[in-house]
Amino acid sequence: MSPRDLVLVLVVCIAWALNFLVSANALREIPPFLFTAVRFAMLALPLVWLLRPPGPGQWPRLIAVCLCIGVLHFGLSFLALRLSTDLSSPAIVMQSYIPMTALLAWAVLGERFAWRTGLAIGVSFCGVLVLGFDPVVLANPAALLTMLASAAMLAIGTVLMKPLRNVDMWNMQGWTAVVSVLPLLGISLLVEPDGLAQLGTAGWAGWGGAVYAAFVSSLLGHGLYYVLMQRYPVAMVTPWLLLVPVLAIGLGVAFWGDRPGPRLWIGGAMVLGGVLVIALRALQKARRLVEKPMAGP
Repeated sequence: MSPRDLVLVLVVCIAWALNFLVSANALREIPPFLFTAVRFAMLALPLVWLLRPPGPGQWPRLIAVCLCIGVLHFGLSFLALRLSTDLSSPAIVMQSYIPMTALLAWAVLGERFAWRTGLAIGVSFCGVLVLGFDPVVLANPAALLTMLASAAMLAIGTVLMKPLRNVDMWNMQGWTAVVSVLPLLGISLLVEPDGLAQLGTAGWAGWGGAVYAAFVSSLLGHGLYYVLMQRYPVAMVTPWLLLVPVLAIGLGVAFWGDRPGPRLWIGGAMVLGGVLVIALRALQKARRLVEKPMAGP
């Protein structure tokens, strides 16, 4: 990557890492599903004008992707963040969506992976188990399980998204925002009956967190990510995104009072190490696919 694009990657990682801290602070004032609905309502405002319908026969798949990612993934991730007493473990566990995606792509799409990738997937999941026995995490297992469910929804949505055609990232973000708002409001009314009252009394932390999540994390972060995806293979960018949980851990220690124990450090290293191996193997495979047609007889 050029130095300019490395700076863009760093901006994306900082924006996404800060989202853990800013959103965790906002969730003290606004319940998670309502917070997610407010975030998507804000995000829909600038993107609704860019929306275009998907190709013929793709509406069911597009709606399923929007519900998996917008409603279930984001709703559950903010719920996990509210349930958790630290920022480090949710930021690490969220990365388990990458090995989950690889397994689902193998089971559903028939994509193959080598034994090294399979070993990395196993190490990542074992890392989650080790992390789960950290005293901070063990004291509140609901947060860990909820974040694992959130990561699974993101993996399912990612696999469902692969066959979609003529839907770029701006349209994907826009449709996710538009489709998700009403289901999230419905869930909030069912499980967060006093949510609207809390929204009415929310201060700068709650509303500022929603604005940050919508316009900095989503619009700026994903917008720059889309620019990078147009310039480089996905596998080349993915390893750099491991800076997100690392930065989030640093923010948790500095501003949230996190004190990661040895199990969290070991489990986190296993999860992120496994994800890094998966990403590097994908990059190696992408390079072979590019170089093979260019090879001489």
